[in-house]
Amino acid sequence: TATQLASRPTEFPTLTPEPTLTFTPAPTFTPTSIPLHKSAAIEIQAPGPMSKMVSPINLRMNILAGDSGRVQIDLYGEDGRLLARTLKRNVPTSNNGLLQTARITFEIPTAAEVGRITISTFDDEGRIQSLNSVRVLLLSSGINEITPAGNPSEPVGVVEPVLEEPVSGGVLTVRGDVWPFNLQPVILELIDPEGRSLGLRILSVTTIQPQLFETTIPYEVTEPTTARLTIRQDDDRMPGLFYVYSQEVLLNP
Repeated sequence: TATQLASRPTEFPTLTPEPTLTFTPAPTFTPTSIPLHKSAAIEIQAPGPMSKMVSPINLRMNILAGDSGRVQIDLYGEDGRLLARTLKRNVPTSNNGLLQTARITFEIPTAAEVGRITISTFDDEGRIQSLNSVRVLLLSSGINEITPAGNPSEPVGVVEPVLEEPVSGGVLTVRGDVWPFNLQPVILELIDPEGRSLGLRILSVTTIQPQLFETTIPYEVTEPTTARLTIRQDDDRMPGLFYVYSQEVLLNP
């Protein structure tokens, strides 16, 4: 009725829309050259990270060969088993590295699994001089999908000690920067010509962005010893080393 209509409120509450959330994309991590870092001793040009690969894999790399001239190429499955190994001997040395290729054949029991290609060089004493890796997706059938190559620079830059610089006093100071591959610890170790460890230091990693580091490694020698300072990081997805950088240093008592 007219009386009933007149008794209704003339204003109704309105719904105030809730504020909307605006998504701002986070900065993306794009591998690029590291300023002031030299080119990687082992630069994997193809396949790039997480390329989809069927057998055989055509590997292309630029390598600064170690003192022994020996290059080892390993393909590992996701559980760490060795799927293939190729040895190259008498690879000539060059200040800028040499282009090398390899053909890797493999078989897997499943349709697909993650694999790791690891390339190593060695010095005259048989110690690892350099090591670099790339993860790929192994396929039992299908077609290759090749991604671009990763960072072409050496992920580690050492400011101190200078190459072959003599050190005394039982403590080696190491300063530099590193671009970690993952959040696994970065391990610094002094290795003598017989392969024995003379000192070890473990650095924690909290980000995969480039970062400075400074640490000391206590050592003990009774005579001047040419040791190899190695800086390495393990794979965080499957067993084994992912990266090794090294340089020689003369240790005095």
